[in-house]
Amino acid sequence: MAIEEARSPVFESILQVDVPKGRDGKHKRIIQQLLEGIDSLQNGSALKIALSELPDTKENIRSALSRATRQRNVDIATSSDENFLYVWKTQG
Repeated sequence: MAIEEARSPVFESILQVDVPKGRDGKHKRIIQQLLEGIDSLQNGSALKIALSELPDTKENIRSALSRATRQRNVDIATSSDENFLYVWKTQG
């Protein structure tokens, strides 16, 4: 059997503090605002968010909000029309 040559790693390593956290910043502010609004909702109420005020598409905001609420074990539902995104807590 031939001895294999020592190979250099194919991938570079960096410190974790130097890893970019793109998701953490892109929607963080709006998602924090929405979570605060959701927390303050009374039963039977929904947030009404103007689509024109969102920093990204309603689909991207809805996805980011879904990830955030799943992490916090908060059950929500969403709906939208041509002008607004609606968000409310569901009974989980």
